Amino acid sequence: MRHITTSEIQSDIIDRRKDNPKILSGPVLTNSPNAVLSKTLLGRYNDLPLPADRILATYVWIDGSGEHLRCKDRTLNFIPKLPKELPIWNFDGSSTGQADGHNSDTFLVPRAIYKDPFRRGNHVLVMCDTYKYNMEPTTSNHRVRCQAAYDKCKDEEPWFGIEQEYILLDSDLRPFGWPPGGFPPPQGPYYCGVGANKVFARDLVEAHYRCCLFAGVPISGTNAEVMPSQWEFQVGPSLGVSAGDDLWVARYILHRLAEEYGVIVSFDPKPVQDWNGSGAHTNFSTKKMREENGIIEIEKAIDKLSKVHMKHIKVYDPRGGKDNERRLTGLHETASINDFSAGVANRGSSIRIPRTVAEEKKGYLEDRRPASNCDPYAVTDALMRTCILDE
Repeated sequence: MRHITTSEIQSDIIDRRKDNPKILSGPVLTNSPNAVLSKTLLGRYNDLPLPADRILATYVWIDGSGEHLRCKDRTLNFIPKLPKELPIWNFDGSSTGQADGHNSDTFLVPRAIYKDPFRRGNHVLVMCDTYKYNMEPTTSNHRVRCQAAYDKCKDEEPWFGIEQEYILLDSDLRPFGWPPGGFPPPQGPYYCGVGANKVFARDLVEAHYRCCLFAGVPISGTNAEVMPSQWEFQVGPSLGVSAGDDLWVARYILHRLAEEYGVIVSFDPKPVQDWNGSGAHTNFSTKKMREENGIIEIEKAIDKLSKVHMKHIKVYDPRGGKDNERRLTGLHETASINDFSAGVANRGSSIRIPRTVAEEKKGYLEDRRPASNCDPYAVTDALMRTCILDE
C-alpha cells in the first residue's frame, strides 16, 4: 500500500472545499478555540432554576447543501408531546442556501421531538423540514417525498437500520490523532481496536452513544472503524420515515459534542485516498422478508434493485453520485459504482445478504452503496419506492 503524505491529505481536503465553499476553511478553526474554553464554567449557570413553564426547544434542519445541519432555539411555555403542537417557525433562507435575499423567509415545520441531552430536563430537540415562502418544499427537503412513499406502503412495515461511518479531524483538518507531518501504520489493527495506539477519541464516541439513548434515538451500537480516527454508529431498526429523523438527530448530537471536544466530524465518503472510505450502509426489510421463507422476498427486492442501479446511485450522495465515485472503486470493501452485484456475506458487493439471513432464510438485506454523507430520507425513499411500490 502506498502511504499518503500530509500534503496530500491537506491538498485533497482543500480541493473538496473548492468544490463546496460552504465547508469552513482551516483558518476559522485555528488552534480550535472551542477546545480551549473552560468546560466547567457553564456548570455554574446550568444550575440556575428556570420557570417551570419555560421549555427550551432547539429546532434542527438540513440546509441547502443537503448534508449540513443548522439549528436555533426558542422558548416555549408548555411541554410539547407531539410535533404538531409546536409552532411553525422561520429563518433566513438566504443565509443557508435555501432562498433569495429579496424573499428570504423560509419555514420550519416540526416533524419529530427528542429529549435534549445537553440541557436535559423537559427541554427538547425538534427535527424539522423546510419550506419556501409559498410553503412548497425546499430543494433539499427530501422528507416530504419519503413521507409520501411511506404512507403508501406502511402496511408492509418497512424497517431500516443505518450504519453511519464518519471520521474525526483536528483543527488543521487532518485525521485526528495522526502523527504530525506523518501517517499511522497501515490499516489492519484499528477496526474494533483497543489501545491508545489504535483508537482515538473514544470519550467522544461514548458520550455520543449515551446522549443518543437519552434523547430517544434508537442507536443500536458503535465501533471503531478500519481507518484510525474513523468510527461508526448504527441507528435502528426504525420504521419508515422515522429512520431519517433518527439519523439526522444522531448526526446533530455528534456535531454538538464535537464542538466541546474541539474536533471536527467529517461525513466525507473518501477523506483519504488508499484507505477505507465512509459509508452509510442501509439495512432494509419488510414484514414479508422477516417472515418464514422471507428470503424469496429479499431476492425479489435485489432483482428490482439491479434494474435501477444508477438511479439509486444518483440519490445516494448529495452530489448525484460524484462523491460516491471517489468511494465506490471496487477496492477497500466496496463494489464498483458502475456495476451492480449481490452476495452472501460479501462486503465487496452492492447488496450483501448477511450469513445468518441466508441460513435462516429470512431477515433483511444490506445496501452498501449509500455514502456517509447521504440524506437518509432520499435513501429510504428510494428503497421503498423500488422494492415495495415498484416505481
